Formats: sequence, structure tokens, C-alpha cells
Amino acid sequence: MPEGNEIHRWAERHAAAFAGKTVRVDGPQGRFTDADVIDGRKLERVMAVGKHLGYDFGRDRILHVHLGLQGDFTEGSGPLPGVKGALRLRMWNAAAVKKPAVAGESKRHAWYSEDDGTGHLDPEQIAWVELRGPMDCSIYSQEKWDALVKKLGPDPLNGDGPEKMIAKVAKSRKPIAELLMDQTMFAGVGNIVRAEVLYRARLSPFRVGKDVEEKTLRSMWKDAGVLLQAGMADRRLVSTKAADRPHQRGKVLKEEAHYVYRRNGFPCFVCGTVVKKQEMAGRNLFWCPTCQGEHSDVDRMGI
Repeated sequence: MPEGNEIHRWAERHAAAFAGKTVRVDGPQGRFTDADVIDGRKLERVMAVGKHLGYDFGRDRILHVHLGLQGDFTEGSGPLPGVKGALRLRMWNAAAVKKPAVAGESKRHAWYSEDDGTGHLDPEQIAWVELRGPMDCSIYSQEKWDALVKKLGPDPLNGDGPEKMIAKVAKSRKPIAELLMDQTMFAGVGNIVRAEVLYRARLSPFRVGKDVEEKTLRSMWKDAGVLLQAGMADRRLVSTKAADRPHQRGKVLKEEAHYVYRRNGFPCFVCGTVVKKQEMAGRNLFWCPTCQGEHSDVDRMGI
């Protein structure tokens, strides 16, 4: 599932392409039936909070998109392509689609670890976007959007502070790894950031929330923001330090981008212990039993 870095990246790109302009919208697949509510209206702004996108067309017309596990966008310049596949929604600038396509006229994004951000159109060159496979694509009123935002926890990419999260974690007997996946506490944090921030903190994923020191929570919050912000440059989240990678120079290889995420069965880059995997909060948790043992220095951030 896309994490906060991807959602905020889409918001920035689509705002640069369409905000302040009249846009056309349709739902070729037939499942998005409210296209006429926003078609031909001016897009005021694009909002991102946690894993949610909001395209504000004014007057209680907010297009809400949650990509879920399967959702993704295709972007392009020049004329609209023919409808292919289960196309939930298209959005386009009527003037821009009349212009000739630029080199690399469309881009369907690969799985995050295969997509390093190269070869993408500049946001200002985007004439149209296509949306396939989202968990939700529907029209929200302002009241409904505000209720969603109120329910979510703070978002480090929106400049939010961690106080609301800290207060909740301090009362919880759930494992910190489970709490990190709770969007009412950590908006935008997903499975990759959960695993990597815990590793970089040298914190056991099984330590209960109330036993995690406040200064550790603050450091983890700051670290999550750093990783997510860096991940907005492309779709990858690179959490390893160069000194810990087998190849310390040159482009970061796919298999060296993370310390523990999806590295179960492989040795830890730092200590050599085999990385483990276990399901928690409905997703696979990855950790190093040595570096993240209960007696590790939980205050040591970075590596």
C-alpha cells in the first residue's frame, strides 16, 4: 500500500498540473458515478493527509481517493489515450490534451521498489491522469472530509507535531509495531516505514506503547518524517546508510535499500543475525532480533 510519501507526491504533482484550472472528469468503468458533480469545474487545490487524497472542487465537492493496496495513477501528456482496462476515473485539462505529446508521453508507475522517479513527466507537462484499482473514489462533502481529518492522527509531512500521538501511545498496552500502523496515531506511516523506523531506533517491535520513552517516540517521529520526505523525490523509501550497505558507493541497489523490510531470511547488514518475519496488525512485520532486542539502546537513532 502506498505510504505518505507517495500520497503527498501525487498531491504535489496533480496540484501543479490542474489546480486553478477547469478540468474534465469521467468514469469510464462505470463504478464512479458522480463524475458530473465535478466535471467542468475548477480544481481549487489538492490535499493530502495520511494515505488520503482530496481534490477540492468547492461547494462540498471533494473527490476523495484512497489507493489501498492496488490503486495507482497513470500520467500522460498530449491527447487522451483510448480507454483500457478497469479505468475508474480520468481527469484531464481540455486545453492541454490538444497539445502534442512530449517525450515519455505516459507513465504507468511500477511497484515502488522498481520506480526510482526517473523518466517521469514534469508536473506542468501532465495533461491527463488515469486512476485504476483504488479502495475508494467518491465525492465527499466538506463536513465528511473534516471528520476524516479529525479522526486521523498527525501527519509528519503536513508539519504536524507528535503530541497527539505521544499522548495515545503512553496509554496503550499494544506493541509499538501495532501502534505504528494505526492511522489514528501515525497518519501516513505504513509497513515499510514501520519496520525501518523501528530498526533505526534499535527498538523492539514488541515493546508495549506505554513502555516506550517519550524522547524515543519524538526521535522516531522525526525520523519517519525524514524518510517520508526523502521518499517524495521518487517512490522508493531508502532507509539504509551508505556505510552499512555491501555496495557503499553508486546507486542504491533494490536489495540494499532497507535494513529489515522484506529481508526475512537474510543476514542483518549491521550484526549478521538473520532477519525475522511475523504477522502483526494484519501485515508482515520484519525485524532483527539482535539489533532490536529488548536490551538494545532504544535511544540510538540513525545508525
